[in-house]
Amino acid sequence: MLEILKSLVKMVCFLVLFMTASVRGEASTCKLWRKTELPIFSKPGDIIIGGMFSVHDIKKEPTFDLNSLNFRELQCTQTMIFAIEEINNRTDILPGINLGYKIYDSCRDVQSVKSLLYFSVKMIFNTTDNINIIYFFLQYLPKIIDGNFFLFLSFLQISHGASCSCLSNKNLYPTFFRTIASDYYQSRALVQLVKHFGWTWVGAIRSDTDYGNYGMATFVQIAQKEGVCIEYSEPIYRTYPKEKFIKIVDIIKKSTSKVIVAFVSFSDLEYLLNELFNQNVTGYQWIGTESWISARNPTFIKYYKLLSGAIGTAVSSAVIPGLQEFLLNVRPSNNHGNTGLNSFWEFLFNCSLNINNQYTDLSNNGYSSDVYKATYAVAYALHNLLSCQNEKRPTANGTCSIKMPIDPSQVLNYLKSINFSTSYAENFYFDGNGDPAAKGKTYDLVNWQLNADGMIEFVTVGEYYAFLSEGKFVIDYNNIVWAGSKRNEVPKSVCSESCRPGTRKAVQKGRPICCFDCIPCAEGEINSTECVKCPLEYKANKQKDQCILKEIEFLSFEENMGILLVTLALLGASLTIAIGVVFYRKRDTPIVKANNSELSFLLLFSLTLCFLCSLTFIGQPTEWSCMLRHTAFGITFVLCISCVLGKTIVVLMAFRATLPGNNVMKWFGATQQRLSVCMFTLVQVIICTLWLMVSPPFPNKNMAHFTEIIILECDLGSKTAFYAVLGYIGFLAALCFVLAFLARKLPDNFNEAKFITFSILIFCAVWITFIPAYISSPGKYTVAVEIFAILASSFGLLFCIFLPKCYIILLKPEKNTKKNLMAGSGKTVSLLGELHGAEWSDQ
Repeated sequence: MLEILKSLVKMVCFLVLFMTASVRGEASTCKLWRKTELPIFSKPGDIIIGGMFSVHDIKKEPTFDLNSLNFRELQCTQTMIFAIEEINNRTDILPGINLGYKIYDSCRDVQSVKSLLYFSVKMIFNTTDNINIIYFFLQYLPKIIDGNFFLFLSFLQISHGASCSCLSNKNLYPTFFRTIASDYYQSRALVQLVKHFGWTWVGAIRSDTDYGNYGMATFVQIAQKEGVCIEYSEPIYRTYPKEKFIKIVDIIKKSTSKVIVAFVSFSDLEYLLNELFNQNVTGYQWIGTESWISARNPTFIKYYKLLSGAIGTAVSSAVIPGLQEFLLNVRPSNNHGNTGLNSFWEFLFNCSLNINNQYTDLSNNGYSSDVYKATYAVAYALHNLLSCQNEKRPTANGTCSIKMPIDPSQVLNYLKSINFSTSYAENFYFDGNGDPAAKGKTYDLVNWQLNADGMIEFVTVGEYYAFLSEGKFVIDYNNIVWAGSKRNEVPKSVCSESCRPGTRKAVQKGRPICCFDCIPCAEGEINSTECVKCPLEYKANKQKDQCILKEIEFLSFEENMGILLVTLALLGASLTIAIGVVFYRKRDTPIVKANNSELSFLLLFSLTLCFLCSLTFIGQPTEWSCMLRHTAFGITFVLCISCVLGKTIVVLMAFRATLPGNNVMKWFGATQQRLSVCMFTLVQVIICTLWLMVSPPFPNKNMAHFTEIIILECDLGSKTAFYAVLGYIGFLAALCFVLAFLARKLPDNFNEAKFITFSILIFCAVWITFIPAYISSPGKYTVAVEIFAILASSFGLLFCIFLPKCYIILLKPEKNTKKNLMAGSGKTVSLLGELHGAEWSDQ
């Protein structure tokens, strides 16, 4: 019951579509409905592959018409037969299965729909056991046919010539595949070709079909982005009345553009060429698409004077081994369904075996190679589907049989996943849209020339690689013949000539950007071939007639700010050295001994370096100063914080050691203190070394902040390394602050942890406020803020840690005694003194 219902639904769909096709076909010139029911080539087989090719463009009479013969499509039919014969002779593809074919002549019209429906009805009502799967290679997919209808009628389609980008829509065409690239890439190639030769003002002609309308729409869209203007864009179609073509010719004659981009089929173009020929309209540079630029139509020789020098994109050619010999060895046949060559055999071969004509010429055989790949794609899909036990397909009950009807959805799934290499070593597979996957060369660049015999020769003068970063041309300029009287010169096609020196472009109101007037340069621009701004390192002078160097800015030693910062740095270094002298002279006093004299001297040394390293930030940046200033700053500050951290740990350990049964001080003696300082500092040295090796700081000219000034600064190089340096300093400072904070209330009269806590608090506050000030400060003030942060944090450590000690040593010597220091927790202070091997004495 389900099968009966399905057949009824299919019949209704067939009748509706047949009626629609009949209405569309009334204007067609191909009237021989009953004759086209028979294939022009056929061969029986286990599985039949159907083909539809436009062997004739039009057919007004039931006899052979040379002028309507499409040699390219005829060559494609033989390529399909060649591929099927090659597959049948192979043992690695579909072994034991013989492929057959039925090939129809579509006449490039709605007749193709009739032939397709005729065979679909035969398949629906076929009651034999033979498997009949029909795959149509469509040159053009009629708009009235929805892709889902093909799937409903068990059709899969692989086209060698339907390049419309609309066919990539899998929602509308779920069973459609193709071996030719989408026209999106061709449209982009044409724009790049036009722009490459400096043609910014072009005319456009398109076929009034999906092929022409979609292709031209993409061309116009990309052209606008690339600065190419379209003067006119006119549709043509071979069924248009003559008056329409006359009107288009008038538009071309009145236009100022000398380049015409023709996104048309050659059968449509012929009608326009005929009218151009009648009115003797020549001298235009034609830019063509693959559908006609390499079409071997015998009538085109008549229009060579119109199309001489035409250049365009053709489907990339390939050398198919054995195809040339196969084309030469075909013979006419009287067998039923194989009379396709009979009508033009004498013309093609002229009773000679040594021929060289358009049928056997494989110099531009891109379509043939696409047919070859399409045929093999079908074969590999079937091979993968039927390959199971004993190379047969499993049925629902687990057995295998190749006599069952094959579900087209199964073939569809296998077709999506095929991946094979051709006999000429090209890897092929489909992408998610059913298009050929990205590959190297996509199009050949073909140029129309006359050979010595006076015949049109399609000379390949370049290649286009669509998938290499927005496309790339490789062109042999010396081999190109151009349109016009000067055959060796590239024609010009612009709306307005370039402006003279001292003027600039002004777009004409209501016209494309390629059309402009030339007016004097505006204020602030200098006179040149165009009004241009000065280079980055220059600015316009007051007269606006030349560019002069911008002022260079950096924090120098001579300016007031530089002098102030140098004075503060030297003052800090001097105070540090003075405190060091005091500590050295009073090194035997209890307060110096109790406060870790070795780490104190090392801290004073590191603070001196901190003050002096700020001097490297002043002056004109050089390669060495940029590397030195940041690494010296990072290492000296870590050395400084490491000493403070060591002193803090010593205080904590000494207090812990006063607890009963605790002997922790033996684990943190003088040797351990030195090692800890070295290890903490070594980590920063490693970070700075990696920074200098990978991406060191370097001098840079900052011209983005001010338009009139160049700021000389040190670029950080690796910002990650810079943040690592600052982050490590911040980590040690935070650790030191936490430990000092824990030790701030230890019961000593002189607890150094309190002073360390306050000094680290100042240190962190300075560097936290430094971040927003550093970011918001312009120019040389950025460096000044960084120097100020170094000096402020260094002064904070110096004053908070050493000023109280100097106060007692110099002004309150009576408190610098062992008795006074031991008043709070004598054992702790005693341990601090003994830790360094000092002998205590009251003073």
